[in-house]
Amino acid sequence: MKRNLPIWLTIAIALIAFAAGFIIDRHYMNYSSRHDVNDPKVKAILDLITEEYVDTLNFDELIERSIPLILRGLDPHTSYFDAQNSKISRNHPDGVIPDIGAVLIIFNDTIHVECIVPAGPSDIAGILPGDCIVKIDGQPTDNIKKNSGEVFKLLSGPNGSKVTLSVQRHGYPKVLDFTVTRNRIVKKTLDSYYMLDKNTGYIKVNQFERNTYKEFEQALTQLKDQGAKRFMIDLRGNGGGYMEIAVLMANEFLSEGQPIVTTRGRRKKYNHPYKSDGKGKFQNVELAVLIDEYSASASEIFAGALQDNDRALIVGRRSFGKGLVQNDFILSDSSIIRLAVARYYTPSGRCIQKNYKHQETRYYDDELLERFKHGELYNRDSLRIDKNQVFTTLHGRTVYGGGGIIPDIFVARDTAGITNYYIDVENAGLLQRFAFTYCEKNRATLEQMSDYKQFLRTTPIDNDIVKEFAEFAAAYGIAPRWFYINQSRNLILTKIKAIIAHDIFGPEGYSFIVNRNDNTVQAALKALSRHKAAFPITE
Repeated sequence: MKRNLPIWLTIAIALIAFAAGFIIDRHYMNYSSRHDVNDPKVKAILDLITEEYVDTLNFDELIERSIPLILRGLDPHTSYFDAQNSKISRNHPDGVIPDIGAVLIIFNDTIHVECIVPAGPSDIAGILPGDCIVKIDGQPTDNIKKNSGEVFKLLSGPNGSKVTLSVQRHGYPKVLDFTVTRNRIVKKTLDSYYMLDKNTGYIKVNQFERNTYKEFEQALTQLKDQGAKRFMIDLRGNGGGYMEIAVLMANEFLSEGQPIVTTRGRRKKYNHPYKSDGKGKFQNVELAVLIDEYSASASEIFAGALQDNDRALIVGRRSFGKGLVQNDFILSDSSIIRLAVARYYTPSGRCIQKNYKHQETRYYDDELLERFKHGELYNRDSLRIDKNQVFTTLHGRTVYGGGGIIPDIFVARDTAGITNYYIDVENAGLLQRFAFTYCEKNRATLEQMSDYKQFLRTTPIDNDIVKEFAEFAAAYGIAPRWFYINQSRNLILTKIKAIIAHDIFGPEGYSFIVNRNDNTVQAALKALSRHKAAFPITE
């Protein structure tokens, strides 16, 4: 026998339909003819609720509660900010929360840490990219209006104030608690730039903000003056930002008239091709671009443009796959709908956005975890390539669609030295705590050093640092297990020294130390040294 839907579900569906029509009719009168809010069935249900329901209803409140449910069925990135929180959302247009030094993305009821500012409050506490925030000061995020500015409101606060974040970390069964001390920082969008060797300039870009192009242009020029003949642009962990900035940056490397990106939507006004103007100052340099599974949006526009024009080698792992163009629509009560209005397409015609029309509602949330389980992060042969979406670059190379940018040179996630001991101290944030404690104890001596290279030459014996750290971790309840400590020795030393160098000498010191043992950097450097990135790239 066919069962009827529960009455609460029937009412919810009716309210959602009513709310959708009501909002569009009330705030966008020119669209109202497409949505008949007088549908007999909807009207009958509403009349029943109004006349027969046991409690008096506040329809304005019901509408506010229904809007996020409507939008949830569209795509993972469309969101709603109620009138109270719309101002907060405008202050955080790209998910950046400077008070905790983190970039968040919120989709399908999950708050993801997209990237963090090196040596910022979240980094110091031990938060990692990819963490999912499940509680804020003990309040489950399931109870927070995640499609509004409520998250930003809870996480922002005065300098020196604290917020406790409970996170779920991929591959770790327990929920981890971290206390973050807020500290508003002026965030540069270039973490660092320096000469990797006598010919290669390295630039780490952490986000595409309004000032990024100016910083990027200055970095290119300064490195060129220092002798750079080729460049490595590191976009790993870069969650994106403004499309226009990615276009300007790609323009620096392209000759006149080359396509950079195209936006396409249902309405013609959102269809726009972007091409290079030929005024770029670095059209002849060899170039490598580093990406990973956390490189998204504007990062993918930049990488896709240079790959499809055979202008740069893309090195690393498949990018995230975020390619929706969003516009803010301000409603009459000052609330905001941030609506996806178009998609990004690379010059070859690939859509950057990965699939979100999946029968499992949490598929989009868990897609990165699925890559991990499937082995894609560790083996190129495990890449799930859609052979039905084959495209061709400017000079005939085959590339694939289906979401994200697949690199030309795959570099597996490095697992060397990762032991249970390392995972435990990393998850507890003890490497960061030890490094900053070390800085405070030795600040006077460290600040007398000329640069991070002198620090590396004069740092204490490695064995002494490892022993001191093991004692430090033991005081926090993680007993020394020397078999595993010795296996993780290089990882522990690299992370501690890099954090110390960042604290004393700035982000360049951090990048310099980490990159010496970074497999992706070394693979790109090897390819550049062999002139694999000479235009046009044919392999």
